[in-house]
Amino acid sequence: MKILHTSDWHLGRSLYGRKRYAEFSAFLDWLGDTIATEKIDVLLVAGDIFDTNTPSNRAQELYYRFLCRVSGTCCQHIVITAGNHDSPSFLDAPKQLLRALNVHVIGTMADNPADEVLVLKNNQLVNTAEMAIICAVPYLRDKDIRTVAAGETIEDKNRKLVEGLKGHYDKVVAIAAETRDSLQPATGKHIPIVAMGHLFTAGGKTVDGDGVRDLYVGSLAYVGVDTFPAAIDYLALGHLHVPQKIGTSDHIRYSGSPLPMGFGEAKQEKSVVIIEFNQQITPQPAAITLYPVPCFQQLERIAGSLDDIDARIKQLKQEGSQAWLEIEHTGSDIIGNLQEMLAEAMADSGMEIRRISNQRLMERVINALHQDETLDDLDTSDVFERCLTAFDVAPEERLELTTAYQEIVQNMFDADENAE
Repeated sequence: MKILHTSDWHLGRSLYGRKRYAEFSAFLDWLGDTIATEKIDVLLVAGDIFDTNTPSNRAQELYYRFLCRVSGTCCQHIVITAGNHDSPSFLDAPKQLLRALNVHVIGTMADNPADEVLVLKNNQLVNTAEMAIICAVPYLRDKDIRTVAAGETIEDKNRKLVEGLKGHYDKVVAIAAETRDSLQPATGKHIPIVAMGHLFTAGGKTVDGDGVRDLYVGSLAYVGVDTFPAAIDYLALGHLHVPQKIGTSDHIRYSGSPLPMGFGEAKQEKSVVIIEFNQQITPQPAAITLYPVPCFQQLERIAGSLDDIDARIKQLKQEGSQAWLEIEHTGSDIIGNLQEMLAEAMADSGMEIRRISNQRLMERVINALHQDETLDDLDTSDVFERCLTAFDVAPEERLELTTAYQEIVQNMFDADENAE
């Protein structure tokens, strides 16, 4: 049995205003071809299918077209769980219809943990047999796993969040293990338990500009490997965009995002994970393979003096590059017409400049009145930090205020606008 693990598609995401539908379409076409070529039995998508909880019509079209195509291939089951960017109610709305295509969608934490346990059968056999048990755990929101109490400290909140997450996985995996034990005498084989999750584990790697939003449930962000029950044969994680295993555990992995979400990921090799189980009477470790994803749109970050930038642009033009560029001028000279000079250098090329950062000019103005900053240069945390500084908030008070602010922002992100 072969399983393909992917996550963090972020369908509909743009890059500094540039739509990326051609890339998403090319990736989904490639993924469909890979599933057929590699004879994949089960596809797992561990969250962040869409970039926002109100995806565009075109993003939805790509999603449903892909599901329709893959459901008609060798892939017998598709399991999709929601991530922190997804609307649970939006994903759940067509779940009964999609179930007819053997597409299993879990958008919201179930009231009954047993509803997150899926027994997948091999429909290609004359006598169908169970081939895997999936613990389809979606992104767990703060309100799902923690009860708020008056007078709680930051440490209390963090502890309760981790305990809530661990408790939920314990319940779901216990049900899966009990189900496996009941089925094993009839099958005579070890049925693997594969769990899914969308969270931030301790030791997880990120890169600058990867677009990973820190989860306030976020000391969720720091759950350890020991949070997950030992009965799990493979844990398919989403949320972090860097493909990686966690610690020394080969069977606990992030597939990473298939496309670079920002220029910080431009040089990162993207992949999906293929897991192969040879079902025996006794448990056997899965064979795990990282399957490289092609680059569908080159991204290039250029930083340096004007001469450095000009030389690199000339080199890319000679190579016939179609790259999208992020350019950061770090030279000592203050250049007021940098944008015009770069536009001239880019003439007669197929490249696009998506962002220009004129570091020296920006520093000069920011040191005066912060007038040259734009929201592209700041995130919500930066703005809040500026407010604390502007109001002379004492350092010893900042941690609690910042934590409360992050909780409010996360609750705003978690609000499901499609629920009503």
